[in-house]
Formats: sequence, C-alpha cells, structure tokens
Amino acid sequence: MGKKQKKPGKGKEKTERKTAKGEEKRARREAGKVGEEDDIDAILKNIQKEEAKKKEVHVEENVPAPSPRSNGSLTINPSKDTELILYGGEFYNGSKTFVYGDLYRYDVEKNEWKLVSSPNSPPPRSAHQTVAWKNNVYMFGGEFTSPNQERFHHYKDFWTLDLKTNQWEQILAKGCPSARSGHRMVLYKHKIVLFGGFYDTLREVRYYNDLHVFDLDNFKWEEIKPRPGCLWPSPRSGFQLVVYQDQIYMYGGYFKEVSSDKNASEKGTVHADMWSLDPRTWEWNKVKKTGMPPGPRAGFSMCVHKKRAVLFGGVVDMEVEADVLMSMFMNELYGFQLDNHRWYPLELRKDKPAKNKTKDIKRKETANDSESNIGNEDDDTMDCSEEATDVQSEVGGVSNHLTKSLTLNKVGSSQNSDVMSDSTEQEATPEAIKPIGRINASMAVGKDTLYLYGGMMEVKDREITLDDLYSLNLSKLDEWKCIIPASESEWLEMSDDDDEEDEDEDDEDDSADDAMETDEDEEESDEEAEKNVAVSGAVALLKGERKKLRRKEKRARIEQIRVILGLSDSQRTPTVMNSLRDFYKRTNMYWQMAAYEHTQHTGKELRKDGFDLAETRFKELKPILDELAVLEAEQKAEEEASASTSSKKDPKKGKQKSAGR
Repeated sequence: MGKKQKKPGKGKEKTERKTAKGEEKRARREAGKVGEEDDIDAILKNIQKEEAKKKEVHVEENVPAPSPRSNGSLTINPSKDTELILYGGEFYNGSKTFVYGDLYRYDVEKNEWKLVSSPNSPPPRSAHQTVAWKNNVYMFGGEFTSPNQERFHHYKDFWTLDLKTNQWEQILAKGCPSARSGHRMVLYKHKIVLFGGFYDTLREVRYYNDLHVFDLDNFKWEEIKPRPGCLWPSPRSGFQLVVYQDQIYMYGGYFKEVSSDKNASEKGTVHADMWSLDPRTWEWNKVKKTGMPPGPRAGFSMCVHKKRAVLFGGVVDMEVEADVLMSMFMNELYGFQLDNHRWYPLELRKDKPAKNKTKDIKRKETANDSESNIGNEDDDTMDCSEEATDVQSEVGGVSNHLTKSLTLNKVGSSQNSDVMSDSTEQEATPEAIKPIGRINASMAVGKDTLYLYGGMMEVKDREITLDDLYSLNLSKLDEWKCIIPASESEWLEMSDDDDEEDEDEDDEDDSADDAMETDEDEEESDEEAEKNVAVSGAVALLKGERKKLRRKEKRARIEQIRVILGLSDSQRTPTVMNSLRDFYKRTNMYWQMAAYEHTQHTGKELRKDGFDLAETRFKELKPILDELAVLEAEQKAEEEASASTSSKKDPKKGKQKSAGR
C-alpha cells in the first residue's frame, strides 16, 4: 500500500517551532540558569575539597583495567620501558560527559594495573599533554567539560609527577602559556617545547600558533616570537609533534573559523601540511611531502621509532550526498622516514606457518605467473578459480572480526571455524587481529613496541568510547597483539526536562494533524531503527540472512560495512569488478612501497613482494565486496519497485556531521 502525501509546509512549520524553542533554551542557559550538577565552578571546587582530604599516597595493586576513555595521555616510564603511565581522559555516554583525573601505572610484562591516589593531585582533565624526563612526568593544560557539555574550563596549570614517590607537584613558574587544550608538547634535550592548541568556552573561540619553551634546568618559561618576514605555521589544534635529532616535525591539525554572524555555519579546516622547527635557531620551514603521504584527516596519533615517525588512525569526513557527511574512522598505519622526508604505507606482513609451505609454493607459482603478466596487455586475464574457492572461506572470518570489532572481544577459533580446502586437505585460517579505526587514541613507543590505548569512533549517531590496549612490534611489523580487549561501550539516550516539555508542547500543537502524519511517524521509526543497527546485522547480511529486512536497515548496514572496513580507500581496495590482476595493476606502486619497508628488495623481487601483499588484501575484501554488490542490487530493485507503486515524494536530507576535531 502506498504512503500518503505529507501536508505541504507542515514539516517546515514544525522545524521552525523547534528551532525557536532551542534558541530559548540556549538563552536560558547563557543567562545563568544552569543545573547544580552542570555548574562547572562548583564541580571543580568540590573536587578540590575532596583532594584536600587526602593525607598520603595510596597505591592499589592489581586493579581492573581503566574505564573507556579518549583524549587521555599515555607515557612510557623513562626508567622502565615496559611500564605505561595513563592519566585522565573523557567519556560520553550519550547523556553525560565524564572527565577523569585518575592515574594508572600498567606493567606490560605482568599485565597488571596499579591505581595511584595521592594528595595535591591535579583536577580531572582531557586533551592535555605530558612528556617524561628522568624520573618525572610533566603535564600542561587540558580541559574540563560539564556533564551536559554546555560549559568548558581550560587549564593553564603545569604539573610534575615523581615516578619514584607517586607524588604530584604544581610548578608555579612565571610566563607560562595561556589556558588551552588540543596543544602538543615534546621533549628536546632538557627543554619542553609547546605549540598551538585552542580555547573554546562556547562564547569565545581562539586557536593558537604560539611557541613556548620550558627549560628543565632552570625551571623557566620562554615564549619564542616570530621574527618579521619569517615562515610560521597557522593556528591549529590536534596536530602532532615529533623529535628527531636536531629537528622537531609538525604534521596536520584542525582549525575552526568562527564567524561573528551567529546564523552563519562554522567552517572547519583539516590541515595536511608539514613543518620542521630547528630548536637551535627556532626557525620554521615547510617540508615537502614525498612518497605516498596519508590523506587529510583529524584526530590521528603519531609516535617516533628510530628514524621513522608512525601515524595511526584519524577520521575523514566524506560527502555522500548534498549536505550529508559520513565519517570514516581509519585504522591504517603510515610511516614517515625522518632522514629523507619520505611517506609510505605500513602494511603488516605476518610469517606463514611452516605447515603451509607446500601449498605456498603452488600459490607462489600462480602469483608469479599472474604478476609477470601485468605488463603484457595481450595476455588473458588471470585465472582466479583457485582464489575464488579459497576466498569464500574468508567471509566468515572477516565478518566475525567485523562483529567483534565494536565489542572488541577476541575471536575464538571454535565458533566460526573457516576452512580453506584444496583437493587433499582442509586447514583452519587464522584471523588477523587489528584495532578498529578511531580518533583521539593514546599512543606511545617503548623500545621497539608501539602501544595503542582507547580512543573513540562512531556508528551512525552513536559514539563508542574504547578501552582496548594493543601492541605492535615496529621492528618486525608482523601483527597487532590485543593485550586487553575492549568492553561494550555504554550508551544512553539524551534526556532533559526542557526537551520533554518541548515534546509535550509539540504533541498538543500537532494533535489535529496526527491523521495526516502517519507516514511521517513511520519514517521516524525507520530512522530510529537505522540508528540502532548493530554490526552483527551486517554479518548476517554477509552470510545470506537477508530475510525480513527493511530497506533502510539494509542501506544502513551497507554503509556501516563500508565505513568500518575502509572500503573507500581506493589505494587498498579492489572494486567489485576487479580481478586480482586488475587490482594489482592499478595499485602496484602502493604495495611495492609497503613491501620495501619489510624486505628492501628491488626490481622483480620487490614486484613479487608487492603482489603478495596485494593478494592478501584482495582475498580479505573481495568476497565482502561481492556480497555488497548483491545487497546494493537488491536495494536498488526494491527502491525502484517501491517508487513505481507509491506517490512521488521530496527526498529527505540527513543531518550534517561536524568535522573531526
């Protein structure tokens, strides 16, 4: 049965009423009518009173892992490179924001957390910065957010933590930087170098590009001001700083242009430029990007290992239709060679088990034949019959990983055993463990090991804050290891008295039009169902369980699969119609650069290494892409059939997502 037409102009009138009420609510809050639990000054005062009651340092041994959080700090103990120091961070559950001031010490070898409580501790914060020097951790700035996210407090305090005694001490030095968060801070010899950040109280927004230096020998701040005519980076926050020899490198960042016109939309800029700072002269210079740099993104993490900076994660906002943005959370790795300024992708290359050697030889022969045919336009397309048999077994494994990525529970091999078969034997395929895409994760490098903790990602309008811990050997680049799988993230629907009153008023105003808006209610319920689609549903789709699914559910699940698996990255993803040969021909430069970091081979050997990496990626994603093609064809057919039997309606526009910060 076709849907009824909406009454013309009805939706517009309702939107205008709700907009006016929203402005009234905002005015009431700005006038000072803030609930007791959202009075940020009172909250910080109470925290200060509780801190004053502490008389001695207390260390709880072997406590549960920290709660989910993003924008915290993770620091390696300079005296013990297998101990991580985690402080602060924030968590949003859909209704309230929680900001933490807890201090954890994690022993990687023992897999044990310690919770440290000490007198005179800093107040809770997120988006602060820490560096370690000798037996101390130094911390500057950050922000505290009220539970309703209506008010912010930015810090300009400077603290040091003694790692031997677990005691905090505030450093009251003159000339410190102004209050801010989103800045970056690194250690160069005996100096702490701080740059940028932002200050946002909703009423006032400022982005910084000032440079400050703290001398750890004489405990003095100094601001380095630009000389006339010199090069200098623009204001920004959320960038990354890394140190190599006598150079400090800066990459990326975010800047929001704030208009004086309240009705004008805010414009965010994601930077992808690179700069070097000479700490001997304090001169900035632009760095030309060579190789294969990552695309512009916000919220990524970056660390240094030997002569290489390693970049992970971030978010990219893509416009999928007019005024609708989709956020893609990345989980790829890039390397930046600090001695020659070259970017390249970091693809993991796990050694194959010895028991598969016989099978590997057969496959290598097939791969070699296929690779050698790349440059020959007259050769027939590679016969992928063997791959077609093998890759079908990968569907369950990748799908299973897709489900577990959000709860991040490690996948067992018994529940979904995926079997690869040839004419004589069947062997289980191990599943690759990999952290899900995220932003604002805490990352640090100790010796040859990279550690990644927490962060945040989104599924539709729902924020998922993570509490997982991963490690990666940067010398081997063989596999991610999940040290602590994440728990399920809590999510509550927003509720406040003002909104309930508004809804009651809307119900009274619209009661006469209920009969005409039956179709609109149905669409709203469809949208709510779309928001609550679980990734487990995507797995059901991949396994052929497509019965009784509404069209919007199917479309939402298709989008989720694409975002979570990063299928928009054309350099690493085959198209639906690609054969392995076509895929490698189109992306061979990417895979050869990635392979070179493992083998340092050249010529024909390097081309074979690159083909091997491309084949692994092809096998991982091709069956999923084939399933997506089927789903999209079904969806299109259903929409065409529906369009032919229902009245023509104006398309709805989705809610625009803000750019990553």
